[in-house]
Amino acid sequence: MAVLATTKMSSKGQVVIPEEIRKRLGLKAGSQFVVVGDKDVVILKAISPPSIEEFDEFIAEARRQARQAGIKSADITNAIAKARGNV
Repeated sequence: MAVLATTKMSSKGQVVIPEEIRKRLGLKAGSQFVVVGDKDVVILKAISPPSIEEFDEFIAEARRQARQAGIKSADITNAIAKARGNV
């Protein structure tokens, strides 16, 4: 069940997430969030970097898709050089 609480924003734009919610969600100092605002709604979505296993899966999938698309290492090297203005 969702926990409801109220909080205030400081003059610096800081908002305190109530302790009960921080504990329940496992939020620690330094936790990062995506912030979405629309009209009178503000949504904080906790984000975290992928684990090394998840990252390995992302890389494997990217390589698989690149192979299917016929992309070669030289194509990537050339695209990087072009983006950097080295071509």
